[in-house]
Amino acid sequence: QVQLVESGGGLVQPGGSLRLSCAASGFTFSSYPMNWYRQAPGKEREMVASITESGGVTTYAESVKGRFTISRDNAKNTVYLQMNSLKPEDTAVYYCNTPRRLWRPSWGQGTQVTVSS
Repeated sequence: QVQLVESGGGLVQPGGSLRLSCAASGFTFSSYPMNWYRQAPGKEREMVASITESGGVTTYAESVKGRFTISRDNAKNTVYLQMNSLKPEDTAVYYCNTPRRLWRPSWGQGTQVTVSS
């Protein structure tokens, strides 16, 4: 069964940190680049970080550059997002998926990140 399961979200104070995980199953994870996306209430889904198949190249949205780090473990079929120096504007539901359009897994349920004092 093709599946993406995000976890690790929660409520954190401004300046805090969280580590998100996305466990993939049912497809050859190591053959796909992966992205983390987020969607805040009333806004469109946006890409925040991407990583190539081998993990050798990463890119970030300007809004998170220097604060977030994407990584992956192909042996565990998992992609991670380390989020530091969190701001209230980082509040959103976070999702992972491949940026490929020809085929991609269905979106998971996401994990809620709330940054508030």
